[in-house]
Amino acid sequence: MQILETTRLVLHPFTDEDCEFILELLNEEAFLRYVGDKGVRTLEDARTYIQRGPQASYNEHGFGLYRVDLKETGEPIGMCGLLQRDTLEYPDMGFALLERFWGNGYASESASAVLKFGRNELALDRIDAITSPDNHPSIGLLEKIGFQFKKRVVLANGEPEVKLFSYEHTLGSNMTSRRA
Repeated sequence: MQILETTRLVLHPFTDEDCEFILELLNEEAFLRYVGDKGVRTLEDARTYIQRGPQASYNEHGFGLYRVDLKETGEPIGMCGLLQRDTLEYPDMGFALLERFWGNGYASESASAVLKFGRNELALDRIDAITSPDNHPSIGLLEKIGFQFKKRVVLANGEPEVKLFSYEHTLGSNMTSRRA
């Protein structure tokens, strides 16, 4: 089932068949450095990650991280979507691409589509995003598509400080969150 389509990309919900792709993506050097080690080392770990992460989020929140595929070939190249963290009031955007696909504008294209989806389909007035303070490519992408730096935050005790960015789409004076 397709969620979003852009000029060059298609975004789909993750399925159990995406284990090999998830195993590769979550163990790339850049993912480990900028996003963190999710402890995914086997295909079974990848299946558990998909079920407890993206699929659980689809069921609980109506959104989550989606697999990003090249439209022309169907090859999976990354993930992009929205998360609802317990430690943040508003949903936040997450994205990661396999390093061999960096520099082609795919991250910006998928993130812009997810932002539009969040505003128009999910009626979110605010979407946040977090990055490592030294993740300059992601910071640049967020600023390019309209996010503004708000503050530095620590999401949980013992975790490193991250930068919090927000995109606010105000149709009225009320800010709404998807949190129940």
